Amino acid sequence: MVGQSHPTTFLFFTTFLFICGTISAVRLPPRPNTTTTNDLDFIRTSCNATLYPDVCFTSLAGYASAVQDSPARLAKLAIGVSLSQAKSTAAYLSKLSRSAAVTSAARYSGDGHQTASAVIRDCVSNVEDAVDEMRGSLRQLRDMNGGRGGVMAARRSVETFRFQMSNVQTWMSAALTDEDTCTDGFEDIDEGGVIKTTVCDRLEEVKRLTSNALALVNTYANNGAP
Repeated sequence: MVGQSHPTTFLFFTTFLFICGTISAVRLPPRPNTTTTNDLDFIRTSCNATLYPDVCFTSLAGYASAVQDSPARLAKLAIGVSLSQAKSTAAYLSKLSRSAAVTSAARYSGDGHQTASAVIRDCVSNVEDAVDEMRGSLRQLRDMNGGRGGVMAARRSVETFRFQMSNVQTWMSAALTDEDTCTDGFEDIDEGGVIKTTVCDRLEEVKRLTSNALALVNTYANNGAP
């Protein structure tokens, strides 16, 4: 139904995607420039426990000197990177769901299956839920630090540590499930073209980062000491 406007629509989305790709939404500490080989080795070794080690190392290596050899700092950083990408993707999906190309096709197909536009709207809610869950994970990890000098952290019992980490694991697992729900929604639809491909590619990027963050959280939960 929107075939006549495809050239203009495609140009709009191409330009929009280029702009989005050049703007970083990651609000993390400035990358230190005193990284050592040992710092990088810790990141690389830790990332080997993830499903996407290359993505993991690339996304975290720039902060190796801040992480040093701390599994706790690495887990927080990985969640922060995933959270930032998820926030950026949620904003992108929200704008996309309101665009002329999508809203003009905002209906169900004749056989009752959802169109790409309807799936995108559902994805906005899913990714926003994932953002909230990752925020909860970060809050829990920050609370575990105990504030000044780590005195409170040193006094935590093993039971408390495990309980708090189980909360983090639960929230990160839920975030990954919400992201999976988004891509699953596109499996049964044939239409969508470049929009469908672009959305799925962005969601897959977020899912890889979230999966890696969960793996590093699990490592910290299993090996960390309160």
